[in-house]
Amino acid sequence: MTTGPEPSLRIDTSKAHPARVYDYLLGGKDNYPVDEAVGEQLPPEARDAARQNREFMNRAAAWLATQGIDQFLDIGTGIPTEPNLHQIVQRVVPTARVVYADNDPIVLRHAEALLVSSPEGATDYIEADVRRPDRIVEHARHMLDFDRPIALSLIALMHFIPDAQDAHGIVRGLVATLPKGSYLVLSHASSDLFPELSAQVTAEYAKGGIELGFRSRPQVERFFDGLDLVPPGLVTATEWGVPGQMPEREDSGIYAGVARVA
Repeated sequence: MTTGPEPSLRIDTSKAHPARVYDYLLGGKDNYPVDEAVGEQLPPEARDAARQNREFMNRAAAWLATQGIDQFLDIGTGIPTEPNLHQIVQRVVPTARVVYADNDPIVLRHAEALLVSSPEGATDYIEADVRRPDRIVEHARHMLDFDRPIALSLIALMHFIPDAQDAHGIVRGLVATLPKGSYLVLSHASSDLFPELSAQVTAEYAKGGIELGFRSRPQVERFFDGLDLVPPGLVTATEWGVPGQMPEREDSGIYAGVARVA
């Protein structure tokens, strides 16, 4: 089952967009020279971080599906890169329902890839900004049952929302809409693990017109206030896993965690 996306705004190719820079770092082709210009100036570790972040999402989504979670709200989806979240979870739970949201119109162009659900399940897509969470939740209610557990996925998103835009308040508000037994899945670039690299990345994104709000571990941990972090807790992206699915250890500047709504 699929439902169609909303009409799109015109794609602005005059300035870089996080989703397209991320696509470039992952080796994708759905980006423009302005995005490539940002990506080319980033240190090599940025490509590693993009890959590590994606691999964390894959592991976390698969684990949640094994825990019986069959509803997912993925905000900041990005340009489709297989396997997409719905492909991962529907391998475990074919009836899983997934709602994607992103604010880049180019993602809409590729939404068909996000909407190819298993016959038993369903996917949907909305072009929307996390800074308008009420609109996303209102749309998601047409697909997801907010009386049953939902996994809220915020992968490498909130470091694009600076403190002045109340990043922590946005996440608190989204979590407040979820019933008990739901989960928050979040990854976030650090400011304190490799501070010189973080400063370099922040500066290069700023040249492309993208403001970053990298955060320290205590600041990232605040996103999980009032929730129960599941083992191994808030760790780097390459340290998060479950027994039998632990990734190879390597340095990472990305914090990652999964927490349950008690």
